Amino acid sequence: MARYTGPKTKISRRFGEPITGNGKWLTKNSNPPGQHGANKRRKSLSEYGLQLKEKQKAKYTYGVLEKQFRKTFDEAARKRGVTGENLIKLLEARLDNTVFRMGIAPSRQAARQLVSHKHITVNGDVINVPSYSCQPGDVIGLKNKSAANTAITSNFRGKNTKFNWLDWSEAEMKGTFITYPERASVPETIKESLIVELYSK
Repeated sequence: MARYTGPKTKISRRFGEPITGNGKWLTKNSNPPGQHGANKRRKSLSEYGLQLKEKQKAKYTYGVLEKQFRKTFDEAARKRGVTGENLIKLLEARLDNTVFRMGIAPSRQAARQLVSHKHITVNGDVINVPSYSCQPGDVIGLKNKSAANTAITSNFRGKNTKFNWLDWSEAEMKGTFITYPERASVPETIKESLIVELYSK
């Protein structure tokens, strides 16, 4: 599947948040991208513009293109519960995002590469589909050969204790997707209600 490969800092500056990774450049220049930067007067966004911006923000954050994002939204709408919260849960359950959250990779882009290059296993089987949806109880780990690769293990950053829906043991090189996360536990500042309003039109 195609994906955005352009300047990541440009995207972060557009939204004013480090949504594509390290936000160190935002401290130097947090103005929106473009020739005129901060001096350009920008019109206030319409209701539709705000909704579209929030959808774009979610897509760039999780590295998902339109067709797959819409498919995920439709699945969220079919599930019981609040559609917006279901959408975030499904995006968080993606294999590439789970690998990132467990601290195996320093970014979602790096996690996606690990999955695509067949370094990651789910329940003992190699899975090379970044969009694979993890289910509660799934055990995610590294292949034995990959676990011995220092180029991979040197990038481990450890699981954030705030992500209580995941478990990771660096000693065993495996972790468990315990359950779908509650919306309050997900740190992303995405207003999913605006996305629901956009797709409901």
